[in-house]
Amino acid sequence: MDQPLLKLSHVTVCYNGLPAVRDISFDLMPGEVLGLVGESGSGKSTVIRSVTGLLGEAGRVTRGDICFKGKNVIDMSDKARRHLLGPEIGMVFQDCEAALCPIRKVGAQIHESLSAHKKITRKTSDRLAAEMMTKIGLRDPERILSGYPFEMSGGMNQRIGIVMAMLMQPALLLADEPTSALDVTVQAQVVQLLRQMRENDHTAMILVTHNMGLVEALCDRVLVMKVGQMVETGPVKSLLAHPASPYTRQLMDAVLRLAR
Repeated sequence: MDQPLLKLSHVTVCYNGLPAVRDISFDLMPGEVLGLVGESGSGKSTVIRSVTGLLGEAGRVTRGDICFKGKNVIDMSDKARRHLLGPEIGMVFQDCEAALCPIRKVGAQIHESLSAHKKITRKTSDRLAAEMMTKIGLRDPERILSGYPFEMSGGMNQRIGIVMAMLMQPALLLADEPTSALDVTVQAQVVQLLRQMRENDHTAMILVTHNMGLVEALCDRVLVMKVGQMVETGPVKSLLAHPASPYTRQLMDAVLRLAR
């Protein structure tokens, strides 16, 4: 039987000593997609940031274990964790524009992220990036690669961030509201590309999202959070059709639907 790719056991995260996430536990198998849902401030982003160690100076995992491929990332040195981030664990931020340097060309930043973990020429990285950009609906990729993030729209920068994460072909992709800045047509292209990534590379994913359509389209399981704690978890179809918690039912009732 396969071992979990990622295992969180009774994880508590505090900011400045105050708990933001309490007693979170779940397993993620290779190739599995988990949706983290809940209202703003429920701790969803904190959960995935605890996996990467990107909690900032004020944040700290104060209890529990986070194991990736059997190794506890909490016990790792910063150097060892940096070797994981990118080729093993990819991250798509909610605001990818803020994660890019505004005054360095996009192509140079993509090449730098790839060459930090493997030997690759600028020509090859530009070609791979251009192919991925075309798939994700970015027109004129050559112009984008030679341009700067400040010259792009928010939606374009969001897709550039997704491209950078996908090019590393990580075993685990952590995505924090990956489609929130995108229009409906582009969202569909991103969903299709994430599906291909999962099918072709067997990539496991954790998606933080308010978009229940994205959850239904991509996720195998869903974990519902409220005020830093787990409310319920289960297979997507059964949980969304028959939620056990009144809070989950409230979330489902809050999804906008067109009257017929």
